[in-house]
Amino acid sequence: MIRQPAGYILLAALTPLWAQDAPPAAGEPPTSWIDPDTGHRVVRLTKEPGSASLYFNQNGYTADGKRLVYTTPEGISVLDLATHESRQVVQGRARLIDAGRKSDRVYYIRDGAVFSTGVDTGETRRIASLPRRGSIATVNADETLLAGTYIEGEGQDYGGNRAQQSHPLDQPRNKGQMMEERWAARLPMALFTVNIRTGEIQAIHKSHDWLNHLLFSPTDPSLLMFCHEGPWHKVDRIWTIRTDGAGLQKIHTRTMAMEIFGHEFWSADGKTIWYDLQTPRGEDFWLASYQVDTGERKWYHLQRNEWSIHFNVTRDGKLLCGDGGDPGQVAHAPDGQWIYLFRPEIIPNRGTAEKSFVQPGVLRAERLVNMSRHQYRLEPNVSFTPDQKWVVFRSNMFGPTYVFAVEVAKADASAAAALNLRLGAQPVLFRRSALAASGLPE
Repeated sequence: MIRQPAGYILLAALTPLWAQDAPPAAGEPPTSWIDPDTGHRVVRLTKEPGSASLYFNQNGYTADGKRLVYTTPEGISVLDLATHESRQVVQGRARLIDAGRKSDRVYYIRDGAVFSTGVDTGETRRIASLPRRGSIATVNADETLLAGTYIEGEGQDYGGNRAQQSHPLDQPRNKGQMMEERWAARLPMALFTVNIRTGEIQAIHKSHDWLNHLLFSPTDPSLLMFCHEGPWHKVDRIWTIRTDGAGLQKIHTRTMAMEIFGHEFWSADGKTIWYDLQTPRGEDFWLASYQVDTGERKWYHLQRNEWSIHFNVTRDGKLLCGDGGDPGQVAHAPDGQWIYLFRPEIIPNRGTAEKSFVQPGVLRAERLVNMSRHQYRLEPNVSFTPDQKWVVFRSNMFGPTYVFAVEVAKADASAAAALNLRLGAQPVLFRRSALAASGLPE
């Protein structure tokens, strides 16, 4: 049985957008509520315990922008963002790579091979067997290539011991130690591509650096971003390369001891690389951007509590979001457990103008969801829906993991205050203090 948080009561409210949703079954988390601390509407998108949206840098939306692809313990499913109806696309355990940006297909790994399945047709195609000790992480913009890495030889991999993981989506408790050991091992690796039409595998880059976090440009099919993985203060992390192996480029160069940068991601137009930057580690926080064609750099400052494990950006580049972090994360934020909305603001330059200068800015933060009941060993991994109206995240705030979304626009204040208690409407969680302020009887 789901216990409601202390200090909350369960009410029914007239919420027209979700009025056609069925009330949750006994023991299920609520399907919709207005966060009393933020005034934003939150909805639970998935019904399956253990369901999860994708890692923040994976494409989890179909090419038409109308559906969310997500995982369940039973396979891969797709959810209509307008109706919230869902159905299974791939049955059985599989590791989802991406939804295609051009077609309706989803790409995934199972049984040592990579496959694709049509979301609408269900037609499945086996593309290629994985190289020995290999995996695939990303699909390019025109769905002609996949990219991944493999380890050469017999050295022990980072993923060789997951014993301290209580759940496959959770971060292992000994992750720091494992990162140090894997980085120090200097295992020989190869970066490779797979031709989706022919299955041909081509190694394009070899290194003793730990190669990870691969992500194709969402618009340029031949441009691939990857990282030198490891403890962030010991690696030059962010790199790009062409799919023919040419044009290897380091994106950020450290300028102080203990400066760290990572969790890089692309803007939707493929023109900008965004990344978390700390100068130095755990002390001063920025969200940095690098313009691929011009080399222009912008750094947006954040307060400690606003730092997030992952960030993301709307398709028009005007808004950003973050998933916060608990006191155990690198920021050690005393009050950082929130889903955030950020509005970027450049600081006007009234001084010397140099093309090589970083343009400074700030992120103006707005809290969207109180995540104090979320256990951050499961990272929420925020993303905007294609229409830019919702921020999608995964959470265990009610115990099992589900996929949720929070509306970017605040709920109408008068509608939120004028709660309609008629039976059959959607459940909404309100703190007692919020009810008292609204003048409604407790």
